[in-house]
Amino acid sequence: MSKSETNAGVCKCLPAAMAALLAGCGAGDGLQEAQPTGGTPDEAAASPAPSAPEAAIEAGRRIFRFDTFGDETQWTDALRMHEVIRKAVDPKTALSVGLKVDAEALPAAVVKGIQDGSIPLTSAETTVALLKLDAVVGLDGHVETVDGKDTLTRVGVTCALCHSTVDDSFAPGIGKRLDGWPNRDLDVGAIIALSPALTTKQKAVYSSWGKGRYDPRYNQDDRNGPQVIPPAYGLAGIHRITVTGDGEDIAYWNRYVGVTQMGGHGRFTEPRTGVDVTNGEDDLISSKLPALQAYQLSLAAPSPPAGSFDAAAAGRGKALFDGKAGCVACHGGPAFTDANTRLHTPAEVVSEPEAEGVPSYASRSATRQYRTAPLRGVWQHPPYFHNGSAPTLEAVVTTYNGRKSLGLSAAEISDVAQYLKSL
Repeated sequence: MSKSETNAGVCKCLPAAMAALLAGCGAGDGLQEAQPTGGTPDEAAASPAPSAPEAAIEAGRRIFRFDTFGDETQWTDALRMHEVIRKAVDPKTALSVGLKVDAEALPAAVVKGIQDGSIPLTSAETTVALLKLDAVVGLDGHVETVDGKDTLTRVGVTCALCHSTVDDSFAPGIGKRLDGWPNRDLDVGAIIALSPALTTKQKAVYSSWGKGRYDPRYNQDDRNGPQVIPPAYGLAGIHRITVTGDGEDIAYWNRYVGVTQMGGHGRFTEPRTGVDVTNGEDDLISSKLPALQAYQLSLAAPSPPAGSFDAAAAGRGKALFDGKAGCVACHGGPAFTDANTRLHTPAEVVSEPEAEGVPSYASRSATRQYRTAPLRGVWQHPPYFHNGSAPTLEAVVTTYNGRKSLGLSAAEISDVAQYLKSL
């Protein structure tokens, strides 16, 4: 059971000035997801319904949101991030680097205190309080009373840190969870760079990434080439779920990230890249992978908001997509990808060459190739391509038009972009 479900004692977790507000605190379980609006019944039907038992999906949801796999040994013992958070990271700072707050985990008295200003968002003590409530998306904090004061003693990260956001229904950065949506506001490199355990060189690399970008290879090959954080929704029925198609199911990448990036306890080995990492003497990951995968496969791609695209232009764009532009040759089927049947060499894609000085991302992978990205929900997660080199869908089509000599006019480029926005 998560701390957000057992809030009887959370009154003690806030600064003394807030204690009166929390006399009657109590929160829900925070497990109701915001439902995206817009789209059509046909679009909704395009995402396969989950086939796993509901109990497995629910277990996976809890793992996705709250399980650290024991990675506190990395984020606390090695990087000492708990010290940074409890001393210098107030909610205003946390929101500025893209961390999100789950409004459904907040007791009514806390909501009122934030609204009327009696709970300060410029105090690191408030961040500790939010962590005790399990309200900071993707962070799991252990709070103990030390010398009469609530103190953050350990902190770890979960899958939701990078692969969830909120709907901003309460305030910017505060709202209902949207699991599977990539957090393109998150400056994870800037957060890691706060660690007092890093060298100046390491801090410079992490600080260079920027919002919504992360390099999942840097701590393996010491080369710097951050990629955009990918969505974790709309993956049902797709066998190659990573940008380079390294694994044939989500469990492969979950294990890779859980062990080599999060620092969770377990082992990941990949002979094709020479990566072989073992953390701890126990395995806190393997038994959770089936449920975690079941939950992620249940996450349908969000339909576009009503009024977010020109329906007439999208209709013309579909005809171009299927015909003159030839997009359907690779972006075919209900998920708009040929990833289940083939991968593509760097020479075949338009996202390479990389920016000057940045190594080819495919060259650092197990396959040395790229997967065709599925397009359901593509409206939701700019910028585009694995490296974020196209800021808009119009830029995506323009890039293809130039590099593949498609012969599209400016009006046709716009129409294809409108079609992509409708998916």
